[in-house]
Amino acid sequence: MGQVYWGGVVAVVVMYAAFLVVGWLASRKAKEGTVADLIVAGRSMPLWIATLTMTATWVDGGYLLGTAEGVFKKGGGLLLGVQGGLCFGISLMLGGLFFAKKMRKYEFTTLVDPFESRYGKKWAAVLFVPALLGEVIWSAELLVAIGATFGTILGMDLRTAILMSAAVVTAYTMIGGMWSVAYTDAFQLALIPIGLLAALPFAMKHVGGWDACVTEYFSGRASDPAWSIQDKVGWFDVSLMLMLGGIPWNCYFQRVLSCQTPTKARWHSYIAGALTILLTVPPLLLGMAAFANGWGSEHSATLADHPSNALPYLLRYMTPYWVGILGLGAIIGAVTSSFSSSILSAGSMFSWNVYRRLLVPDASVAQTKAVIRGSIVVLGLGAAVMALFVKSVIGLWFFTADLIFVLLVPQLVCALFDPRANRTGSIAAFVVSLVLRLGGGEPLVGLPPFIPYPDLFANLLPGGAESWYASPDGGVTVVLFPFKTFAFMAGMILLPVVSRMTASWDPPRQLSKISDS
Repeated sequence: MGQVYWGGVVAVVVMYAAFLVVGWLASRKAKEGTVADLIVAGRSMPLWIATLTMTATWVDGGYLLGTAEGVFKKGGGLLLGVQGGLCFGISLMLGGLFFAKKMRKYEFTTLVDPFESRYGKKWAAVLFVPALLGEVIWSAELLVAIGATFGTILGMDLRTAILMSAAVVTAYTMIGGMWSVAYTDAFQLALIPIGLLAALPFAMKHVGGWDACVTEYFSGRASDPAWSIQDKVGWFDVSLMLMLGGIPWNCYFQRVLSCQTPTKARWHSYIAGALTILLTVPPLLLGMAAFANGWGSEHSATLADHPSNALPYLLRYMTPYWVGILGLGAIIGAVTSSFSSSILSAGSMFSWNVYRRLLVPDASVAQTKAVIRGSIVVLGLGAAVMALFVKSVIGLWFFTADLIFVLLVPQLVCALFDPRANRTGSIAAFVVSLVLRLGGGEPLVGLPPFIPYPDLFANLLPGGAESWYASPDGGVTVVLFPFKTFAFMAGMILLPVVSRMTASWDPPRQLSKISDS
């Protein structure tokens, strides 16, 4: 660890203390009553606070760092830079258009409730697993992002940054549940535009002004190789995963279900989606400024290997120190708001759908609330341990996000909109989609592809089958064919088809409200 900048450390400690105070004050709104008071704020959250907490949840540290990285890195560009924010925003709008109103109308408590209502408790518990893994691994990815940023700007040890952040956020989330998370989210969201907009004029001045930045950026990009057909297909494959796969997350539906009415649940999704897209602009411009800057040989080499450091490096070396601290505050606000949402979401699903609905159906409200709070602590600790010891948390999160897209989107669509969907169809779609997804391989876990997609579809692929395989650095073969979308489509087709074929011996269940009393 290098020099520690104690003035910045003190500012961060004050910021975290403010989070705790806001969370504690908000916790007093959590009334004693049903479990819904803790999980979904008693379904009484005003539109404005629901919108702010949703935006804060989706605009996370990976969103800010990833937007700047996409614009900055070699072979990147505006399309990569806007991909995350644009697709996340569209995801929220699609959620509002098709899912929010119906979920709120049935007064479900978690994402898993419609699965239980349509497919039964035991199979719903299986569908809960990828949803839980996605939330916990996302939490760990957020902690890694904040730890790396602390190290760059403050010189703080990675372990200290991760543990401090996890402890503070877990504490206020456990105390007040959804109300504490929502109000701290609103406070943390305000830090994002303040910090990034404060850095923007200094960064632009550092590279000679707006005109010089834009000119240098596009002239520098002129030497980038043109995107191949494989690059373009890959971009659309990931974009579809982000847009549709961003819907079946409990942290989204927790805010939907906290809204006062179904109509407000829909509008909160629309407005939050628009804000999410709008907030791509500051990190996008800062990424362009980082690209236009003349970094020395040492920093250039580091950024070439770790382009995710583009925004932290800009805040550290291209702005006055106090502006860098404000920018750090923006990243802290983005990370902590999403981390609190994620561990509350995971704890809520486990406590409600596994403990209360499956394991201990006669558990009292007090017992269930105790399990919610206990599971938040355990999951927060688990995310911190994963952030400290797993080598590629970001890669692992992308893998679980793939699984949520492939496995859960068909399940949710059919649970809500297909009255003839049954458990057999759900199981068939889940198993086949999982095999098809894993069949494309996963370099992160050393899994080679065992389904030769390019060979199977060789007649449809330009350039021949061989051009749709890659072996980066001699590692596990990567399939460039969009097998994630293929696996998703297989699930979307199989679930209703198999359900209708097996309806005589597995009658479909009626979608109905699950009591939260």
